[in-house]
Amino acid sequence: MQLIFAAARVAVTLAFLIYASWSDYKTREVTNKVWALYAPIALALSIAEFILYDQAIFPIFALSAGLTTIFALLLFYTGAFGGADSKAFMCIAVALPFFPTILLTPLLPDGLSPLSQIMFPMTILSNSVLIAAASGIFLLLRNLIRRLTTGKALFEGALAKESIGKKLVVLITGQKFPIATLKAKWHVYPMEDIAEETSEAGLKRKLTIVPRDEGRDAVVERLSKAAEAGKIEGKVWATPGLPMLIFVTIGLIAALSLGDIIWVLVHILLG
Repeated sequence: MQLIFAAARVAVTLAFLIYASWSDYKTREVTNKVWALYAPIALALSIAEFILYDQAIFPIFALSAGLTTIFALLLFYTGAFGGADSKAFMCIAVALPFFPTILLTPLLPDGLSPLSQIMFPMTILSNSVLIAAASGIFLLLRNLIRRLTTGKALFEGALAKESIGKKLVVLITGQKFPIATLKAKWHVYPMEDIAEETSEAGLKRKLTIVPRDEGRDAVVERLSKAAEAGKIEGKVWATPGLPMLIFVTIGLIAALSLGDIIWVLVHILLG
């Protein structure tokens, strides 16, 4: 019977996170109804299981959920997390405070880290960050391969004079998109803009490494007009801005199947 409770907590968590990730990707919003429904179901399942089978674990459960919630709020108020990301981890904290060893065993040797046994949400977070970083490496390689295969410069005109730091951020978070794509897909954010145009200097472009909703359409319009006038190419640097919730969901699946990836890597490095 305890196995059923553990399976239910995992299934509920996966179901809500997959839906939230899809909603975040399609609309960049996740209704609070998701968390308002997820949290009580998760809490009820956890409390019922612990009351029936392991009452001594309640203090550790409270500590794990409490610390995870505080950490999620800190990330939110420092701007590292969005509201949906923070709420997701608060819900995970009550649904899966510890790795469900009664149900699963990580495939990787040493995948069950000490942290995952007392604060499983932190393992999910570390996996999520690692996977997000890996996606950056993928984009970097993709952009470099494009440079080699097409022979075209990655940054042309005024963009070539931008700092190495800005260029690196763009290379690991973005790629070239047709301007028509930016017009059709509002969640694709331009990573360059036209700063000014004068008769002496001509068109001046700049990289924007922190794309924002505010003013996005105006930026796209400026780029579009410049492209129509033949002053820039029809493709510009932009980022699809994948929501963190997608990486959190992948991080959860990786944590359940593989384990604590960073812990495993540390073990490998230390021999």
